[in-house]
Amino acid sequence: MIDYNAITETLMKGDAERLTVLVREALEGGAKAGEVLNTALIPGMDVVGQKMETGDLFIPEVLMSAQAMSAAVEILKPLLGEGEAATSGKVVIGTVKGDLHDIGKNLVTMMIESAGFEVVDLGVDVSPQQFVEAIKTHQPDVVGLSALLTTTMNMMQQTIAAIVAGGCRERVKIIVGGAPVTERFAAEIGADGYAADAGAASKLVKSFFN
Repeated sequence: MIDYNAITETLMKGDAERLTVLVREALEGGAKAGEVLNTALIPGMDVVGQKMETGDLFIPEVLMSAQAMSAAVEILKPLLGEGEAATSGKVVIGTVKGDLHDIGKNLVTMMIESAGFEVVDLGVDVSPQQFVEAIKTHQPDVVGLSALLTTTMNMMQQTIAAIVAGGCRERVKIIVGGAPVTERFAAEIGADGYAADAGAASKLVKSFFN
C-alpha cells in the first residue's frame, strides 16, 4: 500500500531528502510516476500555495517545498509516459525592462512549474519587444509580467501595448504581479489577471485552463 499522504506531507514540510526517498520507494512499490505526481505532489503544492496566500507559510518555507518538488520531479521525469509528461500549458514569464528584481518571479516560476506547466523564464530587464518575440517563438498560453518598482510599473503597460501591436494579444492571457502592482492597475493596463503572490499566480494560471 503506497502512502501518498506521507509524500504530500513531506513535500509540504520541504524535506527534499526524505521526499526523494519516499518517491523512490513508491516507484519500487509499483506506483506509476504519473500517479505520484498527480495524486501526491501537485495537490501538495496546491496546499502550499493556499497556505502562502493565507499567511500560514512564508517565502523561505515555500521555497523549500518548491525545491523539494523539483527534486522529486527530476526522479519522475524519465518515467513519465508521453501522455503523462504532457504539460498543462505553457507560460512565458519575465521581469519588465528597467527592473532587475527576480526573487518573486523565480518563486512564481517554481510554483507554476510545480502545478504542471512548462515555463519559459526570460529573466530580468526584459524589453517589450523581447516579450513579443518570445510569444512568437514559444507560443505560450499565458504571459506573466513582474515589476517590483513603482518606476517600472509603466513598462508593464508598454509591454502589453507592444504585444497588441505585434498581433499577439488574442492568443495569450496576460497576468501581472509585484509589490507595487494592484488589481485595479492590472485592469487599467488591460491585463487578464493580477496575482498578489506566487500561490495566487499558480491558481490564476490554472483558472485559465479550467
